[in-house]
Amino acid sequence: MSDEHAGHGHAMPAAQAVEYTCPMHPEVVTREPGNCPKCGMKLVPRGAAMEQVREHAGAHADMMVADHRKLLWPHYMNLMLGLWLITSPFTLGYLSEFVPDANQLRVLGERGLPSFEWRNLAMTWSDIASGVLVVIFSALSADSYRRFPWAQWANAFVGFWLLFAPLVFWTPLPEAYANDTLVGALVIAFAVLVPMMPGMSMEGMMGKPDIPPGWAYTPASWVQRMPIAILALIGFFIARVLGAYQLGHLDGVWEPFFAGSGEMQGVMNGTETIITSDVSKAWPIPDGALGAIVYMLELAMTWMGGKDRWRTMPWMVLGITVLIVPLGVVSIYFIIIQPIVIGTWCTLCLIAALLMTIMIPYQLDEFVAMGQFLLWARRKGKPFWRTFWMGDAMEGGSDDTSKGLLGTPREMFREANRGNSVPWMLLASVAIGISFMLTRLTFGNSGDMANSDHLVGSLVVVFAIMAFSEVARSVRFINVLFGAWLMAAPWLLDGAGSALSTWNGVIGGALLIALSLPRGPIKDSYAGWDRYIV
Repeated sequence: MSDEHAGHGHAMPAAQAVEYTCPMHPEVVTREPGNCPKCGMKLVPRGAAMEQVREHAGAHADMMVADHRKLLWPHYMNLMLGLWLITSPFTLGYLSEFVPDANQLRVLGERGLPSFEWRNLAMTWSDIASGVLVVIFSALSADSYRRFPWAQWANAFVGFWLLFAPLVFWTPLPEAYANDTLVGALVIAFAVLVPMMPGMSMEGMMGKPDIPPGWAYTPASWVQRMPIAILALIGFFIARVLGAYQLGHLDGVWEPFFAGSGEMQGVMNGTETIITSDVSKAWPIPDGALGAIVYMLELAMTWMGGKDRWRTMPWMVLGITVLIVPLGVVSIYFIIIQPIVIGTWCTLCLIAALLMTIMIPYQLDEFVAMGQFLLWARRKGKPFWRTFWMGDAMEGGSDDTSKGLLGTPREMFREANRGNSVPWMLLASVAIGISFMLTRLTFGNSGDMANSDHLVGSLVVVFAIMAFSEVARSVRFINVLFGAWLMAAPWLLDGAGSALSTWNGVIGGALLIALSLPRGPIKDSYAGWDRYIV
C-alpha cells in the first residue's frame, strides 16, 4: 500500500469549534457569534477576548475622562463654596461680641455647655478648615486630565461634617447653623450628585437592564423616588424648627393642641416639653436637629444614581433603606413613649413620624430588587463585596420605557405608586390603631391600660402602612397578634375607664384580626418574591 493510500486510512483532525465571549463579561460563552445578553456588546472569538478587554478598558478610561470634562462646573461651584466657608466667620460675625438671650442661657444651663466664646471660636476654626479642604478636594475633582473619584467622596464627607458641626459645637449663632446646613448640603450635591457618580463598575454602567427580571417596572425611577423626596423635604423643615429651639435660636415652637406636663405645665407647651425632656437630653447633640440631618441625607440619597441603581449601586439602596426603615422605627418609638414617659404629646413630632412611616412602603420594593440582584450575582459566582460596592450588569430584565417626568400628572402619580396599593382593610386597620392611641381621651383610660392601648395602637398604624407596599403585604399578619392582645388586655390590665372601654378593646381587637387576614389586590409581580406575598 502506498504512502498516499495509507494517509487516507487516518481520520483528518476535525476543525476546532470556535467559542465566542464578551470582552466585558468573560463568563458569557457561546458557540455562535452574536451580542452579549448583559451589555449588548458584540461577542468576539475567545482567543481575542483578552486583547479586546485591554482595548476596551483603555477606551473606557478615555471615555470616563471625556465625560468628566463635560461636567466640571459642579466642582468649580464647590471651590467657590469652599472660599465662602473660609470667609464666613468674618462676614457673618462669628467672633463679634456675643450677647446671649434668655433662650441661649437656658440651653447653656440645661446642657452644661462650654462658654459661648469657646463655641463660637470652634465654629470659626471648623468653617475655615472645612473651607480649605473643600477648595483642595474641589481643585482635584476639577482636574481635566485625570479623574480623582476619591476627591469627590472626600468633599462629600466634608459636607457631611458641615451638617453636624453646628450640633457638635452647640452653636448659639443661628446664622452659623443655617450657613453650615446649606453649604454642607450643596457641597454633597455638587460633589457626588450632579457630576458622574464615582465608584460604579464599567460593567454596571454599560450593562443592562433597567427593569429587574420578572418585574413590570423599575423600582428606582425618578418618579418612583419623588414621594420619598417630598416627604423628606417636609420632614427636614419640621426637624430644623425643633433643632433651632433646642439650640436656643427660637423663643418658642408652635403647638396647637397639647399642653406641657409635670413641672413644665403652664410654662411650656407639649412640643417644648417633649424636646427639652430628659429623653431628649439623653442625646449628646440636639435630637431634633439630628432628625433634620437624617432627612437631609434621605433627600440627598434619593437623587443618587439612575433608574438602574438597584444593580449599579446596591450600597446606596441599602443605605437609604436603613435611614428610612430602622431609623424610622426609632422615630416612631419616641412618639410611642411621649405620653407614657413624659405625659404629653408633640404635634410636630407626630407629623414627622407619620412622614417617616409613609416613606417605608415607597422604599421596600427597591430594597427587594437589590436583594434579588445580589442573590443572583452570588449564585453566578461573582465576588459579593465588589458587586455590593460597585454594581454589575444582570441577565434578563428589560429597558424602562415609562415617560417619567415627561408624563402627565396622572401618569406620574400612577408610576410613583407602582408597587403600592391601599386596600380598604388596611385603611380600616390604620383607623383602628389611631382610635386606640386616643383612649385616654375618648374612654378615660389610665395607667397600664392606657399605655397598652397607645403602644399597640401606634404599632398597628405602623405595620398597616408598611403593608401598603405589595412586597411587604405579609407584614399585616403581625396585626393579628396585636388584635388578640387588644381583646385580652381589658381583662389583664388595670385602668379601663368604663365597661364601654372594655368592650371597645374586645370589638376593636376582633375587627383588627378580621381585617388583617385578607391579602387585598396585588397589581404587580416581583419575580421570586411573589411566593412571599400571601
